[in-house]
Amino acid sequence: MTFSLLAVLVFAQGAADWPGFRGPAGDGVAAKDANPPVEWSESKNVLWKTELPARGRSSPVILGDRVFVTGARESGVKRAKIGPDDMQTAEQIVLTVACLDRASGKVIWNAVLREIDKPDPVHWLNSWATPTPALEPGRLFCEFGGFGTWCLDPESGKILWEKRIPMDAQVGPASSPVLWRDLLLLVRDGREAQYVAALDKKSGEIVWKTARPPVQVNNANSKKSFSSPLVIEAGGRTQVVAIGPHWLVAYDPATGKELWKLRHGDGYSIGSVPVFGQGTLYVGTGCSRPNLISVKPDGEGDVTSTAINWRVTKGIPMISSPLLGGDDLYWVSDDGVATCAESKTGAVRWQSRLGEGHLASPMYAGGRVYFFGKEGKTTVVKPGAAFERLAENQVEGVVIATPAVAGKSLYLRTDTHLYRLESR
Repeated sequence: MTFSLLAVLVFAQGAADWPGFRGPAGDGVAAKDANPPVEWSESKNVLWKTELPARGRSSPVILGDRVFVTGARESGVKRAKIGPDDMQTAEQIVLTVACLDRASGKVIWNAVLREIDKPDPVHWLNSWATPTPALEPGRLFCEFGGFGTWCLDPESGKILWEKRIPMDAQVGPASSPVLWRDLLLLVRDGREAQYVAALDKKSGEIVWKTARPPVQVNNANSKKSFSSPLVIEAGGRTQVVAIGPHWLVAYDPATGKELWKLRHGDGYSIGSVPVFGQGTLYVGTGCSRPNLISVKPDGEGDVTSTAINWRVTKGIPMISSPLLGGDDLYWVSDDGVATCAESKTGAVRWQSRLGEGHLASPMYAGGRVYFFGKEGKTTVVKPGAAFERLAENQVEGVVIATPAVAGKSLYLRTDTHLYRLESR
C-alpha cells in the first residue's frame, strides 16, 4: 500500500467508515453525526447506482474513499428441494471481491479468489457470498465459511493470505468475521463441529480454537448456526460473545478461554447477532421458536439460572438482529412485523406490520430507525412511544443484505446493484 493511501485510510477511519457487519460497534447504530436520507426512489436522492460484478448477500464495507463488496459469479443455478429445505445448486461459482470508488461508484478492481465446480448447495434465501468482510487500513478480510477465508491488500486487491477450514454448514455460509487487535475472530457452527476460532490477521494461522458446549440432539441439522461474534466490554473485562445452537457463550478473545455460558433453549440455525448496551446483551435464539432474551454478561461458569432478565416469545426474527436505540429495543420479524419494546423490561411499546418480509437487520441513524424489506421497500420510523412512519422508499430488486451508513450516505445492496443514497 502506498503511504498516501495508507495515510488517507488511517486519517479517515472513524465516523465516516463502516468497517464490518452492522458498523463500527457491530450494533447497527451509525455515528452520531451520520445523517442518511429519509426519502429516496430510483429517481430521487440516488448519488450513484452500480451494477455489481457478482451476486451476494454480504453487506458493503467502507473505509476512506473506497467501498468493498464480496460476491459469487454463478453458472447453472437451479432451485431444488433438498430434504426439508428450499435450496439452490450451481454448476460453478467464482468467489470475488470488488472495490468501488466511493465518490463515483466506479469499480476500481475486482479480484477473483477461487473458482469452484459444483459447490455445496446453499439455501434459496442465502447465497455463496453472504458473510460480510472485515476491514482495516492495509487489510481486507473476506470470509466464505468452508469455501475459504482471504486477506487482501485493499489498494490493489492482491491476496496476502488464504486459509481454508472445512465446514459443513448444510445451507451455506453466513457468519461474518470480526477483528480484535491482531486477531480475526470466526464462529464456525456446522453440522459436524461447533467452535469459535481466532486467526492471526497477519498470517491466517490459527491462534486458538475453542469447542462449543455439547449440543445433545440426534439431528445434525439442528447443530448448525450462523451468528457472528460480538466483542464487548462488560464485567470489567473484554469478552467475545457468540450465540450458537442451545448455548450463548462468552470467551476471552486473547486466549479463547470460556468465561461463561448460558443455555438459551433449543434454538439453532441462528442468523441474528446479539446487541449490547447499557450493560446488557439482547439476544435472538433462532429456529424453530425464536425468543429474544435480555442477559447480564458479568457471570462465571454456567449462568443459565441467574443471568436472564426477561424473555419475549412473540414476533421475534430468526434471521435479522435486534437494534438498541436509546432506551428502546427494535426488531422486525421475518414476515415483516416491526416491534419497539422497553429495553429494561421487554414490554412492547408498539407493533406495526410493514407489508413484506424482512431479513436485513434494522438500523439507527440520524435519530431515525430504518427497516429494510426483502422486496426493496425501506420504512423509516421516528423513535417514540407510538409508531410514526416518516417515509416508505422503494428500489428495484431483492434486499437481503444489511445496508451500511457513512456520513450522509446510505449504501444499499440488492442482488444485482449497489446504491449510494444521499439527500441532494
